Amino acid sequence: MNYENKTILTGVKPTGTLHIGNYVGAIKPAIEFGHKVNQNGKHIMFVADYHAINAIKDAPLLSRLTKEIACAYLACGLNPEKSLFYKQSDVPELFEMTTILMAYTPKGFMNKAHAYKAAVDKNIARGEPTDAGINMGLYTYPVLMASDILSYDTDFVPVGKDQVQHVEIAADIAGAINAHYEKEVLKIPASYLTESAQVLPGIDGQKMSKSYHNVIPLFGSDNEIKKAVMSIKTDCQDINDKKNPDDILLYHIARGIAPESVVAEIKEGLEKGGMGYGSIKKMLLQAILDEVSEKREKYFYYMDHFDEVNDMLQSGAQKARQIARPVLERVKDAIFNRK
Repeated sequence: MNYENKTILTGVKPTGTLHIGNYVGAIKPAIEFGHKVNQNGKHIMFVADYHAINAIKDAPLLSRLTKEIACAYLACGLNPEKSLFYKQSDVPELFEMTTILMAYTPKGFMNKAHAYKAAVDKNIARGEPTDAGINMGLYTYPVLMASDILSYDTDFVPVGKDQVQHVEIAADIAGAINAHYEKEVLKIPASYLTESAQVLPGIDGQKMSKSYHNVIPLFGSDNEIKKAVMSIKTDCQDINDKKNPDDILLYHIARGIAPESVVAEIKEGLEKGGMGYGSIKKMLLQAILDEVSEKREKYFYYMDHFDEVNDMLQSGAQKARQIARPVLERVKDAIFNRK
């Protein structure tokens, strides 16, 4: 992708305890975008706390999770001087834009949205009413996401396959508004499929996920990380057997987090035979500790000095508003015939 003079936007919902899979698949790739844009481009990175309230109604919990995710991104290298970093809830222009976009969004778009359909399917599978437990925030989730995207004249939104639909909806809404007023009121965004972002398997071979209880904690203690690594599932092949690395869970995890030299050594040891799983686990453990130790120290510093983080978020929100306000006014000029 050409990053020249482009605006790239990424949002992250506050979640539970972060793990290595989050780091490899989401945190690290998002931060790298901030390092790639040039001085005339923009990297926008926000904490999607308004999206989170669809599922999380516990205020202290939401506050803690928001704090953790903000500290995690900063600890892992996000530079607020290069990336616009803020909380979604601190930019009121987004919600005014959302109300406007609602008037141009066909209800059918929401009926087909992945998150809503998945919730309906779960209800049907449980024998419950179709819309049981589904609030309007979840139902209209794509419209708020469209506002997140369109409010900054975004060029690209890096997403996984499951999120492409949301960018397409944003583009369709913007296109409908532009067609109605016969001019470019809103920039049409495009998705950037992050196929290179890795989905890291957990210690049991399934996708690494807190819900599966199979994670390697990102900011856990050395002992917690060691316990998780040493619990990684292995088979009963003899140490001297020649093995296909692609069949070995340890290799897949190492490939996502370890340096290339370590991955190459593990690969060779498996293919030739003679390298035991215990040795590989020790190599993987050391690679993870080397990767996260300094980040973990920064993370707990930020957690203990959150006033500094909050200042960064507030500063980012002010900069975000300076971009979003003119876009919002441009839209209002068109729909209310103000100019």
